[in-house]
Amino acid sequence: MSIESAGIETVVINSVSLIRSVIDAVYELRTGIPSLFIDLEGVELGRHEAFSTVNNDGKSLKSILESSVILKVLFDIRNDSDALFSHYGISVDGIRDVQLMELGTREGSKDFLAGLDKCVEKDSSISATEKKAWKLIKANGRRLFDPALGGRYEIFNERPIPQAIAKYCAGDVTLLPDLFKVYSAKLDRPGEAFWEHHVLEATKKRIRLSRSPRFDGTSKSNARGPWDRESIEEAINQWNDDILDNALSCEDEEFYGLEESDDDYGWQDDGPTSCRDIINDCDYKYYYSD
Repeated sequence: MSIESAGIETVVINSVSLIRSVIDAVYELRTGIPSLFIDLEGVELGRHEAFSTVNNDGKSLKSILESSVILKVLFDIRNDSDALFSHYGISVDGIRDVQLMELGTREGSKDFLAGLDKCVEKDSSISATEKKAWKLIKANGRRLFDPALGGRYEIFNERPIPQAIAKYCAGDVTLLPDLFKVYSAKLDRPGEAFWEHHVLEATKKRIRLSRSPRFDGTSKSNARGPWDRESIEEAINQWNDDILDNALSCEDEEFYGLEESDDDYGWQDDGPTSCRDIINDCDYKYYYSD
């Protein structure tokens, strides 16, 4: 799935008509299945017109980004959300954060977050040759905009946009579908409902924090994960308690819904009752988490 050989066409959207075409295409996608993989780069993201332009149905890029049913996949939503909210008043929703998905599915320490390069190297299903090509494209682009390497950020504003920069931007999202698929498969396994929920909650918390005046996207503390061992254990215990309480509540509703009979209110004693007997009635897969 290399970006050179995967047959992925890169199109630069540079007109109002093309923006409207993108909006139309997005609203034809199936909801509930992530189809938009996004990354923001540049000194300025563009004019307000890019986000406020509407199609014939009154839909815009702003409404897409704020939709809870059109799922969007990004890698570390914090700075992207900060820029969209601060400059364009866009409150993103329907976000799946691949960085947090990796952390939630990672075995071992969850103290520090992994960067995109690390996730690609460790978890991407592409070949070693394709990973090397991907890294080269990223490196060529970085040399053009990173001041530490002799580049300048303003190159993102040049039109037409330099081909190396366009490839760099495309490279940031080209492998997100692959990584999302890898981590989603892990979160969908039996017994992982806790982490699926925990990752979504952490994503929402990131978004809320990014809209706060105190948010600092350059802080070194941003490299740390949102959970430590103690908070994870506490959250798991609370999760299991809530699931058990819900299961018992479901059992009570079933008990009180029985019609009275001469046979001890309809009960038939067929042996001891286990936790599995109770949980099966309310979906056992959501009970215990490792």
